Amino acid sequence: MILIGQYDSPFVRRVAIALRLYGRAFEHRPWSTFGDAEQLALYNPLRRVPTLVRDDGAVLIESAAILDWLDEQAGEHALIPRRGEARRAQLHVCALGQGLAEKSVALLYERVLHEQVSDLWTTRCRAQISDTLTLLEKSRATSSGEFWFGATMGHADIMVACALRFLREAHAGLFDPAVFPQLEALSQRCEATEPFHAFVQPLIPPS
Repeated sequence: MILIGQYDSPFVRRVAIALRLYGRAFEHRPWSTFGDAEQLALYNPLRRVPTLVRDDGAVLIESAAILDWLDEQAGEHALIPRRGEARRAQLHVCALGQGLAEKSVALLYERVLHEQVSDLWTTRCRAQISDTLTLLEKSRATSSGEFWFGATMGHADIMVACALRFLREAHAGLFDPAVFPQLEALSQRCEATEPFHAFVQPLIPPS
């Protein structure tokens, strides 16, 4: 398999970490959506990452769709329950974490790619980030496990931790550990693991 994208993307990183936890070997091509857009277009016309090229040549795009296939291959060993309310609860946290990452990326692009920054858009993104952090903090506080849904790491933990690292690097000051102690503890716990250590890259803003 080939995983395309740089590890400063929270979406590429979450896929790489899941691949590691599933014991799936892969080749990494650290292509940028800006500098390597035309190479990327050969596999994904949207020129977005992550893009996963399977051994049979099939191409999967978007982190959630890629993880859905990986989970299917993992069966009972998947990083998320296969059905029921437990699955929906974890997907809900994943969706919030993914949205947090998406808004953090949008806010970064607004700052570095536009000469005239939209105050309306910036204010909206900041509010969405703040409100999502508040909800995630409250949700995490109701869980007594080492990770969000028990003793083992799942997709919810991975997505939120990857989003938090990106948020810290892209927007210093928007995440205050003193205000969100539960999320800070989860972030530190995840970042201390081998898969998180294996796939990390300082943020390289687009230019």
